[in-house]
Amino acid sequence: MPIKRTFFLQQGKSIILIGMPGSGKTTLGRALAKKLSWAHVDTDFILQAWWGIDLETLRNKLGLKNFLQAEEETILSLKLNRCVISTGGSVIYSPKAMEYLKRLGHIVYLQASLKTLKERIALAPLRGLALKPGQTLEDLYKERTPLYEQYAQFRVHTEKSLTTCLDEILAWLN
Repeated sequence: MPIKRTFFLQQGKSIILIGMPGSGKTTLGRALAKKLSWAHVDTDFILQAWWGIDLETLRNKLGLKNFLQAEEETILSLKLNRCVISTGGSVIYSPKAMEYLKRLGHIVYLQASLKTLKERIALAPLRGLALKPGQTLEDLYKERTPLYEQYAQFRVHTEKSLTTCLDEILAWLN
C-alpha cells in the first residue's frame, strides 16, 4: 500500500508510542518505522546504552524515583524529526516529558488487555518493570491506564495482528 504524503507527514513530526510494558511499542515501532522509511528510537534502549546495564538492573540500582528521573532526562534529550519513538511504559508519570513528546509529534497509545500483557511479559522476564514495593502488574495497569488515555491522541488495540495495527495507524496519519 503506497503511503500518501500528507500534511502531517511533511511537517517533520515524529510518532510517539506509549503503553504498558508488553503492549508492543518496540515491535510495532520497528515495523511502523520501516513502513514509513523513518528511523526508530526506543528510549529503553537509550537508557540501557547510557548506563551500560539492562533495565531491570538499572531500576534496582537507582530505585524507582531515580529511575523515573533518568527516563525523563532521556526523553528531554531527544532532538528528533520524522522518527518513530517507542517510550518506556513509565514515561507517563512525567508531565514534563509528555508535554515535550507532544511537541515532537503525535502520541499513539498501544492498548492490550491485562491478560495479554501478562502473557507477553512472561516471555521477557528481564523487562525492568517500574513497580513500587508490593505493587502487582494489575495495580500498575489500573494506575497507568487513565494516564495513557489522558495523553493519547490515537489508540490502537495491539491484540490485533501487526499488519492491522500498522494499517490503523497509517490510516489515521493519512
